[in-house]
Amino acid sequence: MSDKYTDGGRIFYAVSMTENTLTVVGIVEATSRMLRERILHGTLAGGAAVTEAWVSAEFAIARPSAKAAIEQLVANGLLVRTAHRSARVAAIDATMVHDVYRTRARLETAALRELAAAARVPAEAVAANDEIAAMPPGADPATVAPDLRFHTALIDGVGSARLSRMYRTLADEARLCMAQVQDRRLVDAGVIAAQHGAILDAVRDHDAERAALLLAEHLGSAEQRLVDALSRD
Repeated sequence: MSDKYTDGGRIFYAVSMTENTLTVVGIVEATSRMLRERILHGTLAGGAAVTEAWVSAEFAIARPSAKAAIEQLVANGLLVRTAHRSARVAAIDATMVHDVYRTRARLETAALRELAAAARVPAEAVAANDEIAAMPPGADPATVAPDLRFHTALIDGVGSARLSRMYRTLADEARLCMAQVQDRRLVDAGVIAAQHGAILDAVRDHDAERAALLLAEHLGSAEQRLVDALSRD
């Protein structure tokens, strides 16, 4: 949801990012966010063309603003553009899934080793996992947001702004993959919560090796389920 208003001749959008939060941003950022949500929720499917003319008409904005919004999504991997071609929504395939999950595993494993060395369990990770654990049994697309918050909290727990920034360059692609997993009802919320809980227990116990192994199993199982589902499709 968004509301358009002006301030001193400049156009802004108030974009509702959740039911209870309203964030005021500039027109390019607002357009980028709304396109992002359509992609992540499947309204814009993989391979769909996203042209400057269409974005300009769809959101009633100037072509330069449309181009800037598209470029933001190209930069974070949700849109792809080849020479002399319009941008298109990135298509999920096995190669992309393997690369996203394995890159995540490298970064998250490094973070877990540091956290386990100090037995430091990020409170945000605990809160995100509690949210998943409270969900009804069964696979549910609603797990995607708290699941990603859990993993992001592990990275942020290290306290490195550069590591956190690096991880966030993967975040949208990771969310796109995770949404595909849960849209296909491939992973039970209770299983996710239990796996997360075991990882946090290993961190509390200073057991970096066990934490790393559990993370590898957790991410690897989701990766393989999605690849298998894509091959069936």
